[in-house]
Amino acid sequence: MNKLNLIFFTGMSSVLLLLSSTAAFAAEHGAVSDKIIAEQRLALAKSTDGAGFGPQSPRDIDGLAGTNSRAFEAAPAYADMNLCNIHFHENAEHKGGEFTTYAGNGNGHGYGSGYKYNGKLTETELAPFGQKVGDGEHGDLEPGDTIEVHYVYSTAKVKPGATLGSCLSESINNPQLRVEAQIFVLVNDDGAGDFVELTHVQLVNELYQATNIPSDTGIPAQYAGSTTGPGYNESGSPFQVTWSVRPKAAKVSIATVDTWLHDNVFDEDHAHGVRNLVINPDLLSHIE
Repeated sequence: MNKLNLIFFTGMSSVLLLLSSTAAFAAEHGAVSDKIIAEQRLALAKSTDGAGFGPQSPRDIDGLAGTNSRAFEAAPAYADMNLCNIHFHENAEHKGGEFTTYAGNGNGHGYGSGYKYNGKLTETELAPFGQKVGDGEHGDLEPGDTIEVHYVYSTAKVKPGATLGSCLSESINNPQLRVEAQIFVLVNDDGAGDFVELTHVQLVNELYQATNIPSDTGIPAQYAGSTTGPGYNESGSPFQVTWSVRPKAAKVSIATVDTWLHDNVFDEDHAHGVRNLVINPDLLSHIE
């Protein structure tokens, strides 16, 4: 346990420790209650209060309000940065646009929660794929599932690789970071988007670029935020990230997602869990 976590857990009351045990029990026996999610949000508020954290992610991109005023310089356009990582989360972490259907509270640790695509799919698109995709301890992906893909960019001189660590270098440990986010819905249709192509990376003007990020899914909501993931449900992320989240979802062939998960430079083989939507105004930036 690192020093930050030690301080956090030492400072929590016995009541919250008891609630954490309750959450763990509930996670083994189905979705957690609204009370558990509320207590996680309370723990996040307490652990960040007065600590100087910058604005957090994910958020409702249809809402503009936020009162976090930490100094934050927006990262350059992604075309002027290096693509360092691509990964995705099962269900959208962000809410808004075409993905506002709440998936539920999930297991309290990021799985089974988030937001789903609002649109309707045909029976053909929803037909069983016939094999498990991204199978792991938290299940697998099926036609009709929503994913949020994060194309992560860094101002450091780095190459595409696994985890956020690939975005840092020995020369620059505090680069500016940008995430271009796109929500996809998985369909059993070979005519839908090809995930291998959508994540294609090549050098452009000596910078690594994902050259096929969708350009027809609406004007991105751009805001100042942080890294995400369920590990930050009760503590703040210390990373500053400039976000661009597209409001429209795109359909992608589940077969091509399966192909990508079996062979990619990012060592990704499953969908990640989601962080609780951040709703505390003190932890949100104002969107211009």
